[in-house]
Amino acid sequence: MTREEFIAHVEREQEALRGFLLALCCGNQSDADDLAQDALVKAYLSSAGYQDKGRFRSWLFKIAHNTFLNHRAGQRTMESIDDPRIQSLPLGRDEEGSSTFEHQDLYLALRALPPKERSAITLFYLNGYNIKEIAKITDASEDAVKKQLSRGRDRLREQLKIES
Repeated sequence: MTREEFIAHVEREQEALRGFLLALCCGNQSDADDLAQDALVKAYLSSAGYQDKGRFRSWLFKIAHNTFLNHRAGQRTMESIDDPRIQSLPLGRDEEGSSTFEHQDLYLALRALPPKERSAITLFYLNGYNIKEIAKITDASEDAVKKQLSRGRDRLREQLKIES
């Protein structure tokens, strides 16, 4: 892939990538931007090996997902939505710098999920990938993705106090 082809692909997929990482980072714009930048650098460095057999977005999301997991490796993975430390975290900033987020409750609940469940939920519900595609992006079996989705939905339902 040439540099120009890479840039064209990134320009088309940039907003989707940022949205995906923003959801994985539970609305933390700063973390999402940092991870997007890291993922794009990694993607560019490995772009020579990209075979145009699949969708560029899936390939880029796989790199971004792995970057997210590597970033989260040293951090605590599950926290309660009721933990005061979680409730006081910034969820995102609008252009004026205020912390107003339309989906604040969802992001707080996502923050309490383990990274793999959060990834599966985000890819399935927010990005429209099917189970087979998620398995490929996350390097998991389809059964593992189904379990992650099921557990993630159950935990979200519990966190958001939604009745089934």
